[in-house]
Amino acid sequence: MNISYNWLKNFVDIKDKTPEQISHILTDIGLEVEVLETFQSIPGGLEGLVVGEVKTCEQHPNADRLRVTTVDVGREELLHIVCGAPNVAAGQKVIVATVGTTVHPLEGEPFKINKSKIRGEVSEGMICAEDEIGLGKSHDGILVLPADTPVGQTARDYFHITDDYRYEIGLTPNRADAASHLGVARDLAGFFRTSFTLPDISAFQSAESAVQTTVSVRNTDAAPRYTGVNISGVTVKESPDWLKEKLNVIGIRPINNIVDVTNYVLHDLGQPLHAFDADQIAGQQVIVRNAAEGEAFTTLDGVARTLSAEDLVIADAEKPMCIAGVFGGLHSGVSASTVNVFLESAYFNSVSVRKTAKRHALKTDSSFRFERGTDPNMTAFALKRAALLILEVAGGTVSSAITDLYPDPVAPFEFTVNYANVQRLIGKAIPTEDIRSIITSLGIAVAKENEHELLVQVPPFKVDVTREVDIVEEVLRIYGYNNIEIKQQINASLNTSEKPDREVVLNQIADLLIANGYNEILSNSLTKSEYVDDVDTAVKLLNPLSSDLDTMRQNLVFSALTAVSYNQKRKSTDLKFFEFGRTYHLLEEGYQERQHFGLALAGRQTGEKWSGEAKLVTFYNIKAAVDTIIRRLNIQGLEVTDTDSTYFDYGLSYKKGQKTLVAFGAVAQTNLKKADVDGQVFFADFDWDQVLKVIRKNSIKYKEVSKFPAVRRDLALLVDEAVTFDKLRQVAVKTERKLLTEVNIFDVYKGDKLPQGKKSYALSFVLQDEEKTLADKQIDAIVQKLILNFEKELGAVVR
Repeated sequence: MNISYNWLKNFVDIKDKTPEQISHILTDIGLEVEVLETFQSIPGGLEGLVVGEVKTCEQHPNADRLRVTTVDVGREELLHIVCGAPNVAAGQKVIVATVGTTVHPLEGEPFKINKSKIRGEVSEGMICAEDEIGLGKSHDGILVLPADTPVGQTARDYFHITDDYRYEIGLTPNRADAASHLGVARDLAGFFRTSFTLPDISAFQSAESAVQTTVSVRNTDAAPRYTGVNISGVTVKESPDWLKEKLNVIGIRPINNIVDVTNYVLHDLGQPLHAFDADQIAGQQVIVRNAAEGEAFTTLDGVARTLSAEDLVIADAEKPMCIAGVFGGLHSGVSASTVNVFLESAYFNSVSVRKTAKRHALKTDSSFRFERGTDPNMTAFALKRAALLILEVAGGTVSSAITDLYPDPVAPFEFTVNYANVQRLIGKAIPTEDIRSIITSLGIAVAKENEHELLVQVPPFKVDVTREVDIVEEVLRIYGYNNIEIKQQINASLNTSEKPDREVVLNQIADLLIANGYNEILSNSLTKSEYVDDVDTAVKLLNPLSSDLDTMRQNLVFSALTAVSYNQKRKSTDLKFFEFGRTYHLLEEGYQERQHFGLALAGRQTGEKWSGEAKLVTFYNIKAAVDTIIRRLNIQGLEVTDTDSTYFDYGLSYKKGQKTLVAFGAVAQTNLKKADVDGQVFFADFDWDQVLKVIRKNSIKYKEVSKFPAVRRDLALLVDEAVTFDKLRQVAVKTERKLLTEVNIFDVYKGDKLPQGKKSYALSFVLQDEEKTLADKQIDAIVQKLILNFEKELGAVVR
């Protein structure tokens, strides 16, 4: 919604506040200013242009069509200006663009005036035509001013050019009362604790004459109030400059004087109006009715529409003329030939207008306001205001009495406001006189009062103020959220979430996996009894919906396998899934519900590529995913063992103390067969409740990247088959705790070239000192120590 700074001044004294200050005030009181920009009715604002007097005018010695002039612009010396206008003459008062001025022509790009020579003669400015400075379209000659115009006066002052400022306000849906300049001014009046001024309509006089369009309302629920008046003898033409400028500031394109007045009043008072060509109203009858189902209607944009029986229309004796509150018709509106006008101002049901606008995908300034709720008490006032403006800009006379059909007036909201409640909810002892002044300055009446409370009557235009707590909100936003102090010490903690925050950690891991190509699945907690791994602890349903959903799940493995099978049957075989879910067991101490987290991999590591054959996922892919999550959670000191889970044919478990945090591996073929899955599936099962306990005191700290290089050394070790990589890693870490940063395995070999019962591990060791560059002598000493400890503790032999 766009609001003009100068326009606001018509309603309220803004205390000489600058546009920027008003912008901050509006935002503070709940009308957020998203954009503040300067608007100039004439581009450039005629800056640098002054009134001059042509003192001499001589023929240019080197050009027949040019004149050499001297011009007085109020300086000590005359300006020498070469001019090509045929009407330039000595003694004229003219507009001069001096050197350095940027001129904004009506057409074309702006240009800067420089001192130059034209055909050998010096020119120190430009004598302007009206199109050259954006004042008009004429280019027949220079603009000649009256003889009594003061020399040296700025063109800006002479033509009364003033800048305006446009606010773009992000109006929230509940603030229908602020959808106009009056509404915004009302809030400013509340802020300044002053009153706002409505336009003067005392000059309006209706006429009792034969020219009368009769009105009937057949659906008073959809149109609770309808007013109208006839105006005869108007002249449809271009609007005067003041009206066009007002509309241009707020981004409304002027059309003609009648339509422009209705748009002006809409943005002035917040009341939509519609002007009909009275001579096009069949039978001189205006009928407010519901459309017939399937009734055809062509709107102002030329689109033929099919109406619904739920659409309210303004019709004449034969046909619809307008979709009520939304859009006018193509043939009933004001045109250049219109002489007589029927002016409508109505109050329509917001729900009815909203449904109609949505049904026909129409969004207009009128529907925007009617959908949110307009002021039923403004319809007649706005009608008179618009009628007076039409008489001013288009001539004519009011040729009928005002028709005002309002069978059931909308009553104000009446309730009690207790001062103590206002202060308690706001949290500050605001003086009662301030509370009362804010309430009344917002247009809310006080019917009764005592020292403790007020009986308020809230006018219908404040559709969102119906209870005492709404008044508190009004007082708080006008008083200022920034004026409510926050205590330095807060005794009660507002954060009662557990540590670590379960949802935060969950989202962090979900984001990590999604970034690595995983998709989250959500599975039913009910499953088949054959998917249960421990019948004795199974939670069975007393009244299952089917045999497929008769048991609460005990694991996430079969949830993942079900999703894999479903996708495989639909030719989607390269799968990366994760799921957060609960498992259920019946133990001696009662029912147990635990949070688990599962990963599943199946198919190929990547899709088909022209450059080579895609590889299938392996155990090491699921291990890499698990290790990435462990590192992200900063879990250290884990023990690695072979898994004993019945879910897997083979795999590993990571333990912290006696608790298993995660088990992962290749899903057992028996389980794949149960779920009807083809190929291998690799799965990781995290005990998420246990993981959260482990990381409760973990903190992830930034470590500066080392300035000194890391060094890698490799060893090939011959060890017994019973020796695992984890045992080797533990020995290495124990041997060198300070400088050893990584231990990795990059090859495992078993074969007939090795002794019986032996295998070969190829290990890499990364060493780094944070304080200096490692020397070869120091590195060799560490490697020798590693070899010695491998031989001593694990019987390893260096190959």
